[in-house]
Order: sequence, then structure tokens, then C-alpha cells
Amino acid sequence: MTETVVSTSTARPGTAAPAPAPTARRAAPGRLRALDGLRLVAALMVAAYHYGGRGGHVTDAWGSSPQHQFPTLHTLFSYGCLGVQVFFVISGFVICMSGWGRTLTSFLASRVSRLMPAYWGAVVLVTAVFALPVVAYDAVSPSDALVNLTMLQQPLGADRVLGVCWTLWVELRFYALFALFVVLPGANRRRVLLFCGGWLLASVLTRAAHEPLLDLVLMPEYAPFFIGGIGLYLVHRDRRDAHGWGITAVSFLIGQHYAVGELWNASDPDAFAHRTTFGIVLVVALGFAAVAAIALGWLSRADWHWLTVAGALTYPFYLVHEHLGWVVIHALHRSLHVPSAPTFALTLAAMLLLAWLLHRFVEKPLTPRLRSALSRTR
Repeated sequence: MTETVVSTSTARPGTAAPAPAPTARRAAPGRLRALDGLRLVAALMVAAYHYGGRGGHVTDAWGSSPQHQFPTLHTLFSYGCLGVQVFFVISGFVICMSGWGRTLTSFLASRVSRLMPAYWGAVVLVTAVFALPVVAYDAVSPSDALVNLTMLQQPLGADRVLGVCWTLWVELRFYALFALFVVLPGANRRRVLLFCGGWLLASVLTRAAHEPLLDLVLMPEYAPFFIGGIGLYLVHRDRRDAHGWGITAVSFLIGQHYAVGELWNASDPDAFAHRTTFGIVLVVALGFAAVAAIALGWLSRADWHWLTVAGALTYPFYLVHEHLGWVVIHALHRSLHVPSAPTFALTLAAMLLLAWLLHRFVEKPLTPRLRSALSRTR
């Protein structure tokens, strides 16, 4: 959920790009704007889940359960949490694309400069808003707020400023594995295949062994989505790559199993909404299918500039939408008595506007400077 979609050029620096086999069909280099649009769709799915597909603090914001606010839509909204899995498939695709041909220093500089400016801005903003006397939600302690600036609050046991930051901790571990086993020795097809196969097998064995440390490192419940995205990038490079298709297919089959195991709740009579196994599998399948369509070039005509803007807003929107959305919902619905549907729409619009402000005044000035500083070699 933090990626920048970059050029699809596949040549290593200092080497000539190999000529494609006569039977292989390769996608033309260029920006994959459809991927930017898909990222925003995934973010809006997660926002729908946070505003109308679950209980918790958002119930305080609405004044009653979202079940009552959206009696016909709350079950549909409850599937929005699967937007995270879609993000992870996109992340696997884009990280493999952006790490191909890069040095470790360049890769790490790109990731840190992409993640941190908006994240720092969001942490400071949410901490400041929650500290206001008129806001009814508890702020974290000053010490925990400072720890949150490192993005390592979860392993350190500190309270989280941003509810969604648990996914960033998952992303960080993926970046570390990819950097160590692919970028550091130099990305090529064989190494990527070994990485995907090895990680997938190790994650399955880890789940069977019930080893907490290995579970922490290898993330078996999320690994198939990242690996599936990497497989689809191999397909993007050569759509007849049987190994890439195989990795993608196995990743989907294992990933949907974990998603159903985590989210199917028909046996819980007190569940907010009862998701079906078919619904969960369908959303996961649609996520893989959408990235596959982009990888195969089927959505290449979706090349509108506004999709680039949408992609740029996705990350800051994702960071701020949950906790600050509570504040906006409370103000609109409970203080100003705006009906539920307009409140939902206006809250999304307000968070998109805030995301644009963070992108314009935080990310744009700080990201290139941070990247440049981290890319310097001594």
C-alpha cells in the first residue's frame, strides 16, 4: 500500500536487455496507471470496512452500531478488510518491479523515502488531533508517540498512533526479506523463483511447526499474497512464464485458505456481520485477477493522468482515514445531524483532501530530499 509504480524496464544497469524469445509476448515499458487506480480501490475498500463494516470505536463516532446506520450495506462493507490482501498482492508486484536491477542502497533509499515522510506527517497529525480537549478519543503517551515515529512500535510493544500501521510492519518484513535474498545478490529470474518457492515452502512449514519466531519473520498468513504479486510480475515480463503462473496459482490457493480461516465467522453468533466462505474467496480471487489483468496489459488503455494522482493519494489516505475519520463522522453525524450516507461520503472526501495536503506539502518536498540523502555513498 506504499508503492510507487515505476517504469517496467527489465534490463540490469550496465548490461544489454536480452532479446525476447520469438514466442514470448512482453508488455511495453511504461507507467502502469491502472495499478495506481487499483491501489485506491483497495484503500477505499478498507475505509468502507472501517466506517461501516465493523464495530469498535467507530460505533462511538456514529452514536450506534454501523449495523443500524447501514442495515443493508454493513455486511458488504465487512468484506472491505480484504483490501489489505489486495494491497499485499500489489506490493509483491511493484517491489519486484522496482527492485529489479537496483543496488541495495538504492532500493532501501527508495523504500524509506517513500514510506516515512507521509507516515511521520500522519503520526504527528493524529497525535495532535487526539490531544485536543474536544476530541473524545484517548491519545497515546508522549513516549509511545515518539516510538511510533520509528515504525517499530509493534515489536516494541508501544501503543499505536495509527490503527492501520500493523500492515506497515508486515510490509517492512517483506521488504527486508526481499532486500536480503533478492536485491542484495542481484535480482534475476532464477533468484526470484528460488526466493518465492523457498519462502512459500518455509511459511507453510512454519505454520505447521507453531514456531513464534519463524512465524514473526516468515508471516505465513500474508506471504502468499506478496509471493503471488511477485509471480504476476514475472508473468508481466513474459506472459508465457509457466513458473510465474505456477507461483501465482499456488499462492492464490494458499492465500484464500488463510483469508477464510481468519475472516470466516459464521459460527460466531455475536459477529458484527457474517461473511461467507464464497464471498471471501471471491474477493481474494478478484484481487489476484485485477493484478493479473494489469500484468497482461489488458488494462493498458486505462492510462489517464488522474489515476497517477489517485495512486499518489492512496498512501496518505490510508494512513489518516481511520482515526481522523472517526472525528469527522462524529462531527458531521452527531454534532451536525448529517444523515448516515452523506456523512460516509463527506468523510471519504475529507480524508482524500487531507491526503492531498499531506502529499503536496509533506511528501513532495521531503521524499526526493530524503532519497537523495540516503542514496549518497561514502
